[in-house]
Amino acid sequence: MKRLLLVLLLLLGAWSWHERDALADFPGILSAYSAKEYCSCRFVMGFDVPYCQAYVRQYLPLSRLEEQNRLVTAAGLGVERRARWQGAREGCGLLP
Repeated sequence: MKRLLLVLLLLLGAWSWHERDALADFPGILSAYSAKEYCSCRFVMGFDVPYCQAYVRQYLPLSRLEEQNRLVTAAGLGVERRARWQGAREGCGLLP
């Protein structure tokens, strides 16, 4: 049993090392997705705040999701991203 556990831990470590770039990008993806989708839900589709908050809810919670003057800020896993409503034809876009 201990040998099996050791083999599984080694496999997990090898997989984590192989996928380290993708795993490092994940926190930014979570907050960017949430900011962009919430902005689109609120300002493009015109839904209310509770619906859009439920729409972007993930298994990993955000530490902050707020909107101010059509600028949405989402923070999760230590990374903060912003999306702004750019107009009726352009919709919402992530800010650099």
